[in-house]
Amino acid sequence: MRKTHLSFVVAPALTIVYGLVRLLDGLDGRYGPGLLWTLGHLAFLVALVLFGFVLLAARRTTGGGRIATTAAVVGVAGLVCSIAQIGIDVVVGLAADDKAGMRQMFGQVQDVPGVTVAVYGPGPALFYVGLLALVVHLAVRRRVAAWVPVVLLLGIGVAVTSLDLLPVAGLLILVALVTLARRTPATA
Repeated sequence: MRKTHLSFVVAPALTIVYGLVRLLDGLDGRYGPGLLWTLGHLAFLVALVLFGFVLLAARRTTGGGRIATTAAVVGVAGLVCSIAQIGIDVVVGLAADDKAGMRQMFGQVQDVPGVTVAVYGPGPALFYVGLLALVVHLAVRRRVAAWVPVVLLLGIGVAVTSLDLLPVAGLLILVALVTLARRTPATA
């Protein structure tokens, strides 16, 4: 696989890693703070940055245009919100001594006007909307098979259903993105 396509594989693979580490972190009945919380969130933070490259490459693969550009902008906006959320999670996880301290810090952050909507509400979902729109656009233009957006939608649906299913979601997203990577020009 070409070097430019690594993000298509590494981003969903790190999502799987985050999901697995999250499951391990929760074996004691609580999530964070601690090493597993931090490692899992850092893995997902890197995944989110790499998903930005996926969005841009998918846009270029469509040939550009208003629809693809709008979808990419929506996706990047969602990534910015997601990166803010994961960044907050990392900082809180490192700063808190225990779960009660984490709850208190998260409460303070979420009391800031607009943060709940942008960072913990629909803001991060815009990433999935943008990515799915790009992949549907590629399927309509016959650049990827019709099943690719279906598999991607399944992965997104699984992720939204339960964070405990993130490893499965990451695997489904990986299947869709590997197929997309094969259709992406080397310059993307």
